[in-house]
Amino acid sequence: MDPKEIEKQVIENYQNDEKMMILIYAQWCINHDLDPISLYEEAYPGQMKNTALKEAMELTVPKKESEEIPVQTVLNVLQLFGNDDLAFLVQREVDKKK
Repeated sequence: MDPKEIEKQVIENYQNDEKMMILIYAQWCINHDLDPISLYEEAYPGQMKNTALKEAMELTVPKKESEEIPVQTVLNVLQLFGNDDLAFLVQREVDKKK
């Protein structure tokens, strides 16, 4: 593979991983009766609408059809992609339910 192909592959892999992170977050919110879009907008009030999140919402399933997603998994993937503000709000929601 030449360097351009490698770079393209790395970018595609990152984008796919990012989509998976968004889907994990969205499904976790659904599983815990939270609105993923509202929570995201609270974390990032100045950002434009997140089209990737809207796309992920179309892939979520009702909570009764979903496997449990551990909160630590959600926090880890959010932080891995630099979504610390969103991870903070997820943790806040977890703490509220305790």
